[in-house]
Amino acid sequence: MQQVGQGRILRRDPAPSRWAFRFQRLWLTPLFRALLRVGVPIVTMAVLGIWLLSDIATRDVIEEKFAELRRSVAERPEFLVRVMAIDGTSEELANDIREIAPVDFPVSSFDLDMEQMQVLIEGLDAVDTAELRIRPGGILQIDVSERTPAIVWRVGRSVELLDATGRRVAALGSRRDRANLPLVVGTSADRAVPEALALFAASAPLADRVRGLARIGERRWDLVLDRDQRIMLPEQRPVDALEQVIALDQAQDLLARDLSAVDMRNILRPTLRIASRAVEQLRLVKALELGDSDQ
Repeated sequence: MQQVGQGRILRRDPAPSRWAFRFQRLWLTPLFRALLRVGVPIVTMAVLGIWLLSDIATRDVIEEKFAELRRSVAERPEFLVRVMAIDGTSEELANDIREIAPVDFPVSSFDLDMEQMQVLIEGLDAVDTAELRIRPGGILQIDVSERTPAIVWRVGRSVELLDATGRRVAALGSRRDRANLPLVVGTSADRAVPEALALFAASAPLADRVRGLARIGERRWDLVLDRDQRIMLPEQRPVDALEQVIALDQAQDLLARDLSAVDMRNILRPTLRIASRAVEQLRLVKALELGDSDQ
């Protein structure tokens, strides 16, 4: 308390000042306390980091220390990869994989770009999928699933193996190298391999006579048989058309006759084409009949 003139006493006000009151109210706010306890240290460290990194010499020293620390960890024996193992594939394909994914062993697992290696390996025609992992003992394990050849495709002078989806598997030197697989010929035949396989399956009753499928106009098929016979199939629902021809053949020996083609392009109006030799024989018979009638 204070004494003020003629014995009057002025007592001190116990209430806080206006600024102290405001600060106390703010301190009771959880967000304000969090900003002081967490935000201020973070901002201080960020400003300090920016100040340090703004100096080129300091930044170079920090980067060098980090690189040295990384090397010391990466070069530890437990992180070294020493050999590559490839399973699930032929020796020829395994050699192709080693050529496109060269690795100088020993190498740290930190320096192996596994995703890029997987992309390179799966980019090979004969590879369906590839899985890469590092096994205990420093072994880079590559498990490969090969594409299964399903059909032979000949276009021009090129002969290639395709899988059931039409993806290229490998080149062939000759059709005879895979005589056990069905043959398709023509431009864009690879784009319709599933349909071609369905047609080969439907033609099973004629399997001993089937020579292959020819892609016509990049839109439909001709089933080529021996004796230069063809079954000309429509663009839409070719399997149904082929099954109709096979049913007629089984009932009436249609394909045993002297026909050059069975034209099913218009499913509502099938047409039979007589072989040229049969036409000549027919003309000869008619000529003989005319000669006999003149006599």
